[in-house]
Formats: sequence, C-alpha cells, structure tokens
Amino acid sequence: MALTDQTKPTDVALNTDLYELTMAQGFWESGMADAEGCFNVFFRENPFGGGYAVACGMGQIADLVENFSFDDDAISYLASVQAPGGGPLFKRGFLDYLAGFKLRVSIWAVPEGELVFPREPMVRVEGPLIDCQLIETALLNLVNFQTLVATKTARVVHAAEGHAVSDFGLRRAQGPDGGLAVARASYVGGASSTSNVLAGKTYGIPVFGTHAHSWVMAFPTELEAFRAFARTSPKNCVLLLDTYDVHQGIQNAIVVAKEMEAAGERLAAIRIDSGDLARLSKETRAAFDEAGLDYVRISVSNDLDEYTIQSLLAQGAPIDSFGVGTKLATCDPQPSLGGVYKLSATRAAAGEAWEPVIKLSEMAYKRTIPGIQHVLRYYDASGCPVGDMVVDDSCADETRSGTIVDVLDDLTTYDVSGAEPRELLVQLVDAGERACENEPLEAAKARCREALMRLDPAHRRFLNPQIYPVGLEPGLARLRGELARRERRGSGRSL
Repeated sequence: MALTDQTKPTDVALNTDLYELTMAQGFWESGMADAEGCFNVFFRENPFGGGYAVACGMGQIADLVENFSFDDDAISYLASVQAPGGGPLFKRGFLDYLAGFKLRVSIWAVPEGELVFPREPMVRVEGPLIDCQLIETALLNLVNFQTLVATKTARVVHAAEGHAVSDFGLRRAQGPDGGLAVARASYVGGASSTSNVLAGKTYGIPVFGTHAHSWVMAFPTELEAFRAFARTSPKNCVLLLDTYDVHQGIQNAIVVAKEMEAAGERLAAIRIDSGDLARLSKETRAAFDEAGLDYVRISVSNDLDEYTIQSLLAQGAPIDSFGVGTKLATCDPQPSLGGVYKLSATRAAAGEAWEPVIKLSEMAYKRTIPGIQHVLRYYDASGCPVGDMVVDDSCADETRSGTIVDVLDDLTTYDVSGAEPRELLVQLVDAGERACENEPLEAAKARCREALMRLDPAHRRFLNPQIYPVGLEPGLARLRGELARRERRGSGRSL
C-alpha cells in the first residue's frame, strides 16, 4: 500500500491476511499477550537467475509502524466477520484490545539500495508475538515487490551501459499502488525518471513523457502533428516516429527540427516504439547527422528488458535512452521474490533470555536459521564485498575468525580471514517508535550504484553468475544442527 499523506491508518492495519488476526486473537486468548518473538524476512533464491538482489521498501517500514492502528470503522468491520461454523469470528474482548492497539516492535533492516543475498535476514522484527504477527503481511508486501522491482531495474540499467533508463510501466502495473511501488523501487534500482506523475509528486522522482501515437493520428498528417507538438512543447519536444512509417517519420522530424532551429529552439529527441530497433536507430542517426542535427537524441521503447537492451547495444545501435515498461513493471519473467517471514527465537516476556527455535521441513532447503540474527558483510582491502556471515551474539566464541559455514551444506566453508566485517542491519524502529528519519531516495539510489560498482562482475553477469558466499558463523551452524537433532528426536524421527 502506498504510504502517502492520504493513507488512513486503518487501511494499513487491515492490509493483512486474515490468519494474522486469528493468530493474534489466539495469542491474546491463550494468555500470551506478553510473549515475544523474533522474526526474519529473507528469500531463498536470487531473482531472475541472477547473482544478487537490491534491497528496497525498507524506507517505508517506519511509516508503516506509525500508521498501524484500528479505528472505529476497522473494528466495526472485524466485528461483522462471521466464522465458517457460525457466529462472529472475533471475540468482543479481542476487538476491544485492538481498539487501543499500537505496535511495540523493534525493527532492524538492510538499508535501501544495499545488495542482499539468499537466506540472510533483510529485516529483523522483535517484539510481542501479537504485534509481530499483525505486521507480517504488510511488511512482506512492502519489501518483496519493491526488492524485486529494484533488482530488475538494476539489471536493466547494467545492460544499458550508462544510457538513461526511464520507467514507463504504470499502465501495465498491478494497480495504482503497484504503479507507485514500481516507480519508487525502479528509481532506487537506477532508473533516471518515471512516466508516473503521482510518483513524481509523492516521492520527488523526475518525471518524463512526450506524446503518443494518438497525437499523430489526431492530425491530418504526421508533419502537421509534429509541427503542432513542437509549437506547444518546444522545451520538451520528443517526436514519436513510427505511427505510420519510420522512414517518412525521420524526414518529417528533420523538417520540424530545422524549423525549430530557425525559431531558436531545438528538437530534444525522437522515439521509436516498434520494428527492428537496431536497424532503425542506425538509419535515424545517419539521417540526422547528415542533416547537421547530431544533437538530437534517440530513445527507444517496445517491450524492452535487460536482454533486449544488451543485444541492441552489442549490435552497435546508437541509442541514447530506453523507456522500459511492461517487463519492468511486471518483473518479467519472475513476478514474485518469494520472501518469507520466519520465527527464529521466543521468550516469555521482555527482558528474559531468548530461546532459539527452528523450523524443519521435508525439504532441507526450507530449514530455517535460529537465533537473534544479524549480518556481517566482509570487505577486502579495496572495499569490495567478499562474503556475508549470519551471526548470533549468543553463539560467538572463536567463531568470528573468518570461517563461514554454508547454509545448506555444513561441509562447505568460505574463508574471509583478513577481510573487514561491517554490520549490515540498521535499526529503523525502537519499541514502536521511529529510530531514525527516512533518508531521501537519492541516498538509496547512490548506495545501489556504489554497491553494484564494488560487486565482483562475476556476480553481476546475467549468464551463470558466480554464487556470492553467504553462510553461518560456526557457532550458529552448530546450534542449528543441535536444534534440528533435538526437534527430530522430539518428533520420534532421526536425522
């Protein structure tokens, strides 16, 4: 949900799956209102078959916490919900509890724009179990989609090799809120602008747009349409050439460009939206250069993605900017990150010792990591990351010596000795209160650009990227094994 000034707190609180509320009622009725949990948000596989993901959505977490409450309308709606077996689903006492509810969680997260990798926590939430459950769905809704979009955009920007990329995806996005999320996350991931005017107003993202084919079709001739647009938008004149025939469109655009020069203006660019973009862009560049119009830029669109852009530039296409819409907004070909929210520790009340817990599964890759987790990222002497270690301070002995144990294979280790560790998670919320001010999107965008520049190209390549080392400190790996064996014995099964 877009957390704008117009968002009602009740809209945020009810932006959840029903089972979060039924579990919260169960904890309340079971006398566990003071019981606490620690949950972690992570994903299991890099999106798009790539070597990394770009963290995004974290900048709106504190806003989510501040806006989270149940007003009278929300309580009335919940009171009307019926149980499948008959009668109200929610008890009056629980609804009275929600009427005065305020989140008391503390939250740590990876800064927006930073790179993240499979199985390490992107967000850690600590607090009452009720609070942690109630925020789960809305939190995942923020982080999952925006991280996916930012990652897709970073790949597109990488393929564009320094040429500008604009988000054109609003009309194909998953509704108004999806369009806003796409614009925000794509800007963090490296896009230079968006066509989404509301996103420009809401987030301060540069907006960009010119005219559509309908503009040309509304006039008797293409030349008249071009002339009219040049008159009405002389400082933002980009002409779309492919309404009828690109070759004739080139000639008409040259005529208008010369007329603009005579009037003291300049044609900014042309756009091609169909056909063989490599061949047509070369023809366009040659014609404009021959006419002495080498300053006119060439922009292209039409179902672009990182692979198409990479191919166009490999063919020597003289393209200056790319408008990327459908495949960015829908994150084609992977529409979901698959981020999950898992319990890793519990305690009976605040101030008591944490008890690590583990979730086992019929599938080993779904086994979780126990404890109060944070992440140390190790950097070499040149400032480039070489590996991430998931740690729990209660497990630290000799374990910070530089050995990382692979999450899925205890026999595989990574050596980061000699590298400098830095804590990755930062605190955003402290006991329900904002712990720091939101940073500008420009800072997240710059962080993403810097992080990708320092990442080994072997992890950034599209085809068979090298796996970035992520694992556990040895003490945490041992704890995980002990808990797994204990739980298996308790269930009457053996590992």
